[in-house]
Amino acid sequence: MADIHHQFKSHTPGARVFAAIVTPAGLDSWWTLISAGSAEPGAVHEFGFGPEYQWRAVAVRCVVDSAIEWELTEAMEDWVGTRVGFTLSEGGGGTEVRFQHSGWTEASAHFRTSSFCWAMYLRLLKRFVETGEVVPYSDRLEV
Repeated sequence: MADIHHQFKSHTPGARVFAAIVTPAGLDSWWTLISAGSAEPGAVHEFGFGPEYQWRAVAVRCVVDSAIEWELTEAMEDWVGTRVGFTLSEGGGGTEVRFQHSGWTEASAHFRTSSFCWAMYLRLLKRFVETGEVVPYSDRLEV
């Protein structure tokens, strides 16, 4: 199995980062085109990236203001069954954000591309929670 891990420090409170990760308005500001759902364990979340990419996941773990993890149930074939999650730790005037996308069957070309894309999206998450900047969806992997 292969896993993607990223980590960064945000100079904002954990509650602000958590809201950007789990609410549709937050997610749509840095990752998805349109999303829906809630963060309660067992809840289904929809992640929309355009007509051909309508994905679903089930929240398997949620600790308010500190952790969320989803298991992908509908997505690209090699994403189904993988888990996407965030763990937040406040301290030192900000929040440490630890991200993982775990359970890949192998470190394939798509795995490597996804790791790069996650780094780009997480950079936009950091910019969004720190400055309020929302990059238009069509430009997100270009800036």
